[in-house]
Amino acid sequence: MPDAVNAAASQTLTLDLGDRSYAIHIGEKLLDTAGALLMPLLKEKRVFVVTESTVMSHQGDRLKAALKSSDIEAKWFILNPGEATKSTTQFESLASSLLAAGIDRSDTIVAFGGGVIGDLAGFAAATVLRGINFVQIPTTLLAQVDSSVGGKTGINMPLGKNLLGAFYQPKAVIIDISTLETLPRRELLAGYAEVVKYGVIDDPDFFSWLENNGPQIVERGAGGANARTYAVAHSCAAKARIVAEDEREHGKRALLNLGHTFGHALEAECGYSGILLHGEAVAIGMIMALDASVRLGLANAADLERVTTHLKDIGMKISAREIGRAMTADALIVHMTKDKKVEAGTIGFVLGGIGSAAVHRGVDLDIIKAVLHDSL
Repeated sequence: MPDAVNAAASQTLTLDLGDRSYAIHIGEKLLDTAGALLMPLLKEKRVFVVTESTVMSHQGDRLKAALKSSDIEAKWFILNPGEATKSTTQFESLASSLLAAGIDRSDTIVAFGGGVIGDLAGFAAATVLRGINFVQIPTTLLAQVDSSVGGKTGINMPLGKNLLGAFYQPKAVIIDISTLETLPRRELLAGYAEVVKYGVIDDPDFFSWLENNGPQIVERGAGGANARTYAVAHSCAAKARIVAEDEREHGKRALLNLGHTFGHALEAECGYSGILLHGEAVAIGMIMALDASVRLGLANAADLERVTTHLKDIGMKISAREIGRAMTADALIVHMTKDKKVEAGTIGFVLGGIGSAAVHRGVDLDIIKAVLHDSL
């Protein structure tokens, strides 16, 4: 596993999808050159930027200056932060605003923010006028390593997370590591859960690297830039490889849902509120998945202990009782039965030890309930 010391140089990866392939640009200060990176992708020198108020206050002036320097006209749509923005009401409002602003098929939508903005803006791009080009500029660690890459877009429904959506690939992803400097520690930790996920799925060497370098990734300050750049690039490369092999989640891409079946149920029970961030739910869900794996003989207890210790040491929640909200195992099971990954009435769980994850169906729900009960 390479040392992160020399990993801070800008680099470009390619997600290979034939004529729909696109570049993933990763590096420091890329937001300041976003106009130049966008220019070759635009049919018209005009973009429709979808963002949210917090991102706008911290990073908006930088993107405005970058677009102006390339003479790109921009229309801005500034939404409220938080998971509640991924709703049918907000989607209808955004779509109406885009149409009222005169968007047409020659235009490009820029998703400028975290996973919520990327999912919502991407879904708008997939559906308004039956499809408009879009570019992802993710500003959170979670979005940079996961949601901005791979073309999953969508919004939540009262019955579950991401139940309305589309597979719709961006034209490019522009990842500026420096935007993480203004990210609250809690958001950095939430994104870190998705980084750990790649190591647990099928890359034990990367997980070992994270055990040694994780603190540098989640600590704000320039000293962690190299480690963050390496972690983001490695995560994006892993996801690009998996998506190129299985774009629509019929096989290996389902492994990226490690911890998500449990985590989405926790999010639903918390009402998709700020009580529990998505990455926090994924972290707890990974521990639950490993616990279930040990009980089913699919993982060693040592793997559960390593991941639990690492997440705890890094400062993350590792059990549902730490959320501070009353809930029951039965209620969480009900949410799982409504998950979008249910097939033929069976819940899909990603289980296994570090480096050996696989999708399992028909899992004994009494074991799942026992795992949930112990975590609660």
